[in-house]
Amino acid sequence: MKNIQLLSGIAFIALAFTSCKDEKQEKAQKTVDAYVAYVDSVKNVKADDLKADWKDVEAEYDRKAAEAQVALADIKDNSAATEKINASKTKYEEFKKEMTTVFAPPAPSPQQQLRNSLFGEGKIGEDMNFDWVNAKNIHSVYQQFVHTVENNKDKYSREDWDKIKIMYEALDSRKNTVEKEGLTSEDNRKIAGLKVKFAPMYTLNRMGAKSEENKEAKK
Repeated sequence: MKNIQLLSGIAFIALAFTSCKDEKQEKAQKTVDAYVAYVDSVKNVKADDLKADWKDVEAEYDRKAAEAQVALADIKDNSAATEKINASKTKYEEFKKEMTTVFAPPAPSPQQQLRNSLFGEGKIGEDMNFDWVNAKNIHSVYQQFVHTVENNKDKYSREDWDKIKIMYEALDSRKNTVEKEGLTSEDNRKIAGLKVKFAPMYTLNRMGAKSEENKEAKK
């Protein structure tokens, strides 16, 4: 009788252990399936909605991906689950790359790129507003402008030179205002030197660019 009871007890423990193990494996499988379902659900969301919550989307993806990876250890034969995880990972990375392109701001126009190079990213727009230039920074603004032109003079077209001249004259106009705001004599002297450098550089290179365009037109 005691032997029967002992055997029954062992059988009960074994059954309970198996049941517990099955539940753990089932839970792990559900975790993997939740990860796969999340990736599929993200791909069905409109790009505009994703853009607003992209950081949250990525954080949730990272959490579910990590949970799914850990869950593999609780699945006895996890080759199929591993394959599902890898497929969803590839799917998400491709989607993320696609969304990065969609979310990227449009490339600035060639004219804006020219303005950015001469004055700094986004400092001057189509409105040509120079209010940010003051007595303290105007020398460095001239310096960047003239040195940038000098470094790229062989790359500019005649049209580029015409735009450069317009921006240069607008900067000069701002200088007239800044001089009344306390421009130091030292900075004024340095700016004068930069202006002396720019004038002949502009004249010669614009003529050269125009000559090159005429040659190309005759071919």
